[in-house]
Amino acid sequence: MKITLNRLNDDFLFECTNAQGNSILLDNTTQSGAKGVSPMESVLMAVAGCSGIDVVSILKKQRQEITGFKAEVEGERIPVDDAKPFKSIIVKFFIEGSVDAKKALKAAELSFEKYCSVSKTLEPNVEIGYEVFVNGEKVEK
Repeated sequence: MKITLNRLNDDFLFECTNAQGNSILLDNTTQSGAKGVSPMESVLMAVAGCSGIDVVSILKKQRQEITGFKAEVEGERIPVDDAKPFKSIIVKFFIEGSVDAKKALKAAELSFEKYCSVSKTLEPNVEIGYEVFVNGEKVEK
């Protein structure tokens, strides 16, 4: 796996491109007029994308009918020397459709405990939690 980062302006706007030619823009979002996401926001996006792919894939294999899928991810950061790494991350999945709530919860559990490479990469240093909502109702663990 390899990506390429190219600087696009005289400041901090970068384009990151993968081997297939797909790209995202990264920028310093502390400055006005930022045109990309911050690198730390991209980490949260990666957690959402990785676990989202897992959850949808598992539910599709179980023939659950998903009509809507959204995730919200929040990260809490702490100062460590001059950096501010994530201390904890919480992912909330909002699933709509003819979906068994317990299967949805199990899919999220499998993602974070077994399949999601992004969260597994962060896991030794970051506490990662999740909540699942099916058709507006929180699924209790």
